[in-house]
Amino acid sequence: MNGVLLQRVARSFLLAAALTLPACVTVGPDFQEPDVAWLHEWKSDLYGQVGQPEQQAQTDLRFWTQLFNDPVLSGLIETARRENPSLQIAGLRILESRALLGIAGSGRYPQLQRATGGAAYVNEQQSGGAAPRDQSFTSYQTGFELGWELDFWGRFRRSIESANAAYLASVTTQQDVQVLLSAQVADLYYAYRTTQKRIEMTRHNVALQKRSLDITQQIFEAGEDSELDVQQARTQYLSTLAVVPELEATLIRLRNALAALLGRTPDNLPELASVAGELPAIEPLAIQGIPSELLLRRPDIRSSAWRIAAQSAQIGVAKADYFPAISLLGTIGWSGSSLDAASDTARLVAGPALTWNLFDYGRIRNNVRLQDARLQQAIVLFQDDVLQAAREIDDAAIGVVKTGEQNLILKESLKAAERSLDLANTQFQEGHADFQRVLDSQLAFFVQAERELQSQGAHVSAVIALYRSIGGGWTDMSMEQMIPESMRDTMRSRTSWGDLLEEPVPVESKP
Repeated sequence: MNGVLLQRVARSFLLAAALTLPACVTVGPDFQEPDVAWLHEWKSDLYGQVGQPEQQAQTDLRFWTQLFNDPVLSGLIETARRENPSLQIAGLRILESRALLGIAGSGRYPQLQRATGGAAYVNEQQSGGAAPRDQSFTSYQTGFELGWELDFWGRFRRSIESANAAYLASVTTQQDVQVLLSAQVADLYYAYRTTQKRIEMTRHNVALQKRSLDITQQIFEAGEDSELDVQQARTQYLSTLAVVPELEATLIRLRNALAALLGRTPDNLPELASVAGELPAIEPLAIQGIPSELLLRRPDIRSSAWRIAAQSAQIGVAKADYFPAISLLGTIGWSGSSLDAASDTARLVAGPALTWNLFDYGRIRNNVRLQDARLQQAIVLFQDDVLQAAREIDDAAIGVVKTGEQNLILKESLKAAERSLDLANTQFQEGHADFQRVLDSQLAFFVQAERELQSQGAHVSAVIALYRSIGGGWTDMSMEQMIPESMRDTMRSRTSWGDLLEEPVPVESKP
């Protein structure tokens, strides 16, 4: 009997579904990525830095930092990809959005699946009267309820569409965090290297000025000159010496910031112990690709587009409330008792049901308006994101060009200042010039050397900014790479994750 009932219920649901599903429609707008009209006319050559294939082999934007040919920097970036907390959080948000997609997908299946049952022991005693009796028996009942709202208007399909777009947005957001992380590590690393060189240069100037102070002191003690030269030399020497502690503090702060990106304590950065030498000499750049196309491939722009797709689908979810919800309902029940004269009872109830909120007093209409307003906000944000990305690319490109030009000028200026200092020292020693000229030349040399070194650092930073602005510095990462094994083990010990902690991360495509 039970098998027959189950077969009948299954036939009823399948028949209703077969009759209903072909008539399903999907309400709400289908997603279309907004067009950025001005982008078609943007033909920037990045101030002469867009190269042709025959000019230079195409640089893999994922690994642009290899242009610096610095193994220490490459190692730091790889460590940051494994250990950076922000990148780990971005990976965990992919898991979060994947779970939300699973929740949305569950709407395609029966939403009510409930089993009920009970049993009771009954003892009846009746005394007196014509037929006293004493009897005991057991009664029992069990049942199973099933409710399935058919996706007649596409409510669940739109929910899945929205959740899937949000899932892919989380993937591109993780890629964008990689872009920012690679640039931050490179920027801090070369700022550290620049500060190292500034300390080295300042100490060299301190040594030169100390020798000048000693000379003036000896001349003064010999009675050949006034105390004025001594005090002026002492002032300049101490003023330059005072710069060293400030630079040393800056160096430690840069080290600490870099350590934080690697998920380490401030004093745990042994990779920097062997860092020394000149800043990298960067060859003229020749970016391969059309700037407008590179812009649209930036991970943050892709994330912005996916958020529009997710919100677009929410309009369809809201509009589905205008229409009746068609459900298939069913109940199977059994009841009986142990009494000899009692019979077991089986019950089957199955059929469609319709609910329709006819009087909502504008709730549905205003919810649709709310979702549409949010969609338009997402579109405006996308347009602004593209505009700001173009500005970042243009700013970075002109920064590379102009810091390069400035550096060439400052190199010549430094040569002139160095020559001027040599001449001033010679003339002073020969008695053809007073010591003030030596002091002025020392100060000019120090200032020019400082400016030239800072210009080198600014040029490296501008190159980093350019590659960051065109979305370089990310690579496909598996879930095992995003989330450390120890963290995954901890999560498994709390929750059954199935295969999600090892599931391949999808390759992002256009909405």
